[in-house]
Amino acid sequence: MTDTTAPPVSVLGLGPMGTALATAFLAAGHRTTIWNRTPGRAAALADRGATPATTVAAAVAASPLIVACVRDHAALRGVLDLTGADWTGRTLVNLCSGRPDEARAFATWAGEHGIAYLDGAILTPTPTIGTDAGTVLYSGPDELFSVHRPTLAALGGRAVYLGGDPGRAAAYEMALLDLFATAVHGIAHSFALARAEQIAPTDLAPYARGIGGLLPEMIDRAARQLQAGEFPGEVSTIGSAATAIRHVTETARAHELDTGALDAMLALVDRAVAAGHGDAGLGRLALSVPR
Repeated sequence: MTDTTAPPVSVLGLGPMGTALATAFLAAGHRTTIWNRTPGRAAALADRGATPATTVAAAVAASPLIVACVRDHAALRGVLDLTGADWTGRTLVNLCSGRPDEARAFATWAGEHGIAYLDGAILTPTPTIGTDAGTVLYSGPDELFSVHRPTLAALGGRAVYLGGDPGRAAAYEMALLDLFATAVHGIAHSFALARAEQIAPTDLAPYARGIGGLLPEMIDRAARQLQAGEFPGEVSTIGSAATAIRHVTETARAHELDTGALDAMLALVDRAVAAGHGDAGLGRLALSVPR
């Protein structure tokens, strides 16, 4: 049911994540206006109490807070350009994924068009939105986040403010997606290598999960080392990693599997070893990534 004391909110974009955002606002009692380029997607949300808007301008007029979740910054600019919307007293929160420089450029564009703007990054998948497991990062003017934080809390979990730089949330997202993308490649490649050696996927999986279990401590250790600028190798060293990665690369190559990512990793550790850091901890590798 709508809470008459809860500020209204409008959601632009009804893909899977936009739908999850609108659903969370409705569940928290906010009068929720929705808009999507393809009107048919609004029906299920309308059945739950959302109000479909026929134009972006109408969606903007309906609420002091407009949350956008479309494909990217270019798509959002296309949605907002030439709409004739009156943004007086309204704030746009952009939750689409994109690069930090795009977020900064969009903030400049928004300012030139009289749009109060916060950028954001959603770090967790659609099922977490509106639950304690949800995590959304925000950056931009502090006063805007402070005003709208109670409404944004409907998205669940943690609403984390990272400061005034509008590209800060996107910077966190890109760094974390870097980790996710390379991890997904590692999973896919390890199963491919196992398959080449006639190892059943379900036989490998328990041991692969064990590798994943090592990562939280390794991440914390690397962060501490980088923060302190000291890289003791009491747990593992770059030199030993170089040997292991070379073995993996040679095995994959023998099976005619692509070794592009492994070659890049081997080049990274070899560069560090050549610079005299073979006995250093693995956290030191972050300083050896070429520009």
